[in-house]
Amino acid sequence: MLENNCKINNQVSCRSLLLRRITEKIVFNILRLSALICAGALLILFYFLIKRGWTAITWEFLTQAPRESMTEGGILPCILGTLGLSLGAIVVALPIGVMTSVYLTEYAKDGKILRIIRLGINNLAGVPSVVFGLFGLAVFCIYLNMGVSLAAGALTLSLMSLPIIIGSTEEALKSVPDSYRYASLGLGATKWQTIKKVILPTALPGILTGAILSVSRVAGETAPIMFTGAVFFSPNLPTSIFDEVMALPYHIYVLATAGTNIEQTRHLQYGTALVLIVLVFAVNLMAIIIRSKLRKRMKL
Repeated sequence: MLENNCKINNQVSCRSLLLRRITEKIVFNILRLSALICAGALLILFYFLIKRGWTAITWEFLTQAPRESMTEGGILPCILGTLGLSLGAIVVALPIGVMTSVYLTEYAKDGKILRIIRLGINNLAGVPSVVFGLFGLAVFCIYLNMGVSLAAGALTLSLMSLPIIIGSTEEALKSVPDSYRYASLGLGATKWQTIKKVILPTALPGILTGAILSVSRVAGETAPIMFTGAVFFSPNLPTSIFDEVMALPYHIYVLATAGTNIEQTRHLQYGTALVLIVLVFAVNLMAIIIRSKLRKRMKL
């Protein structure tokens, strides 16, 4: 009787183990398929843009301004405008986002006020980009009298990037072990000295991750800048932050919808889109390299 019970238990254990392994393989294959779908979509997008737009990529296209109703010339003002808007947004949003995250993580106490702040940040992340554009138009362009300018566009984009920076920075700060805090405080450091000298340097790679994600988002936005910073055509490069600029996303929109020779400029549309994606990838790659070097330096 005892032997039969042992055999039955062994059979049940083997079946349970086999079932778990089969389930594990199924889940693993589903995850692998999801990753392959994402990578495949990116490769298809690149292939599509390269196939349609590689003929437009020339030295003249990258170094000259558009002319002849956008059918000739290049996109240099658009490239510089996109870089200016993206970098301006990060310069404004990164300090504010980091300081907000430090307050929420290190100083704020659980309560109604903290819940309201987090609710506001989460709602800010879900606001449509066109609403940010209308807000920027009303506040920065009209009320603050900035007009359609690089400054107004960058400030509008900085509002869009704040939720991403705050969220990623909070996670980076929370990932710092509490033992670091206790050790610093135990040595006599103040709370601010601990944050400044220990917590922020340790969390810096994660903070840069948020900056990378925010650059990727704001660089491709069209609706916010079409109201606040970008124009259809500007004959001169901007000389101050209060000058209007051209931008790659808005330039693509204009060529594809409002141009007088849409079919004639079709290859220019895809070429501009290809340059925009390469530009975003280049900025991301540079930030990733910096983050990797910082991590290696921290391990040493």
